[in-house]
Amino acid sequence: MSTSITLKQINKLAIPALIAGVAEPILSLTDAAIIGNMDYEATTSLAAVGIVGTFFSMLIWVLGQTRSAISSIVSQYLGANQLNAVKNLPAQAIFIITILSLLIIGMTYPLAASIFKLYNAAGPILDFSVTYYQIRVFGFPFTLFTIAVFGTFRGLQNTYHPMLIAIVGAVLNIALDVVLVYGIDGFLPAMHIKGAAYASVLAQVVMALLSAFYLRRKTDIPLLVKLPFNSEMKRFVFMIANLFIRTLALNLALYLATSFATKYGENYIAAYTIAINLWFLGAFLIDGYAGAGNILSGKLFGAKDYKNLIELSNKLIKYGIVVGVLIATIGAIFYYPIGRIFSNDEAVLSEFYKVFWIILAMQPLCALAFIFDGVFKGLGKMKYLRNVLLFSTLAVFVPIVFWTDHLDYKLYGIFIAFTFWMIARGLPLIINFRKTFISLAKNA
Repeated sequence: MSTSITLKQINKLAIPALIAGVAEPILSLTDAAIIGNMDYEATTSLAAVGIVGTFFSMLIWVLGQTRSAISSIVSQYLGANQLNAVKNLPAQAIFIITILSLLIIGMTYPLAASIFKLYNAAGPILDFSVTYYQIRVFGFPFTLFTIAVFGTFRGLQNTYHPMLIAIVGAVLNIALDVVLVYGIDGFLPAMHIKGAAYASVLAQVVMALLSAFYLRRKTDIPLLVKLPFNSEMKRFVFMIANLFIRTLALNLALYLATSFATKYGENYIAAYTIAINLWFLGAFLIDGYAGAGNILSGKLFGAKDYKNLIELSNKLIKYGIVVGVLIATIGAIFYYPIGRIFSNDEAVLSEFYKVFWIILAMQPLCALAFIFDGVFKGLGKMKYLRNVLLFSTLAVFVPIVFWTDHLDYKLYGIFIAFTFWMIARGLPLIINFRKTFISLAKNA
């Protein structure tokens, strides 16, 4: 790719990736919005969804790193015009990750109550958490399958078909949520929190089927597993191992935040559930440009086109900040109506409104961190990503969240810790990238 990277090229990848990326947070937000407005145990159910959502996100992020690893390897081979050498890698990766997901179901299903007690869940909140999780977990293998296929498409510089799949999944989940949670008079009884779980599973199954269909019809990447393992499997496994450690650090931060919010009381964990899911939504909106950075940086790095790699990073910084500011501005304009989408409990809303402004203010910082996170994944620099997140979590987030808890800042403290966490995640990536590739571009 010798010509200059244009905004049109970036947006052609970023906008579909953005739409596809919001599928998972929309599934969680839909559950939160529908459940938060039930007539039956709404606040308790909303708290349970927040706790399970945090744990479920951890599982997805730990094993869903196949998307980044597959995308990085495929895009680099595409840039080097050697794609045939890795055509059998995606099927092998999907097979391995699916087996792991089945093992996790077998281990976590009978231990659900013990797991959620670690999040300080008790009484009705614990009962609802177990009920919700023991249904929704069966969608886990289908989610991981879809994520792995999305990684293959990304490596091939295709974000359009993942977008179509994600739209279908999100729309289906919303429709099923309304029908199954509230029921249909005289035809289908209201299933409440169970209905939300079944809706998510069914949507994930449909997305997996569509992913398999489009991969077969639109690419020549096979889904049939063939041995021996691809020569890049070793690098793939090391990437996954580094991302696994990195994701454990990420989820330590989320675990502590959820655990503290639960400790503060039912209204706090319900408010935190709304706030953290909106933060996830903002993150996944920005992830469209992070996805473009992932896709294009891998291809440019494979082609050794370092000048365009620097130009890409400069443009992504600019576009990411614009998107972050835009998200923050929209959130500020609709500050109070947004809260009422998810709950009509004034005590819950009061706590949410106290901290929502912090989430909005974080968005430009999140943009820079997430975009360069995507760029480094495209470059295959998973070890450096691991080290940065270990530092930002253990040396920044953990001390701050315990300190602010000691000061009794409650949700303020949690989101202050998240803000400094994002700064510590983003700055080292930007500095390292520019130090490395500006010199390479000059010598190219």
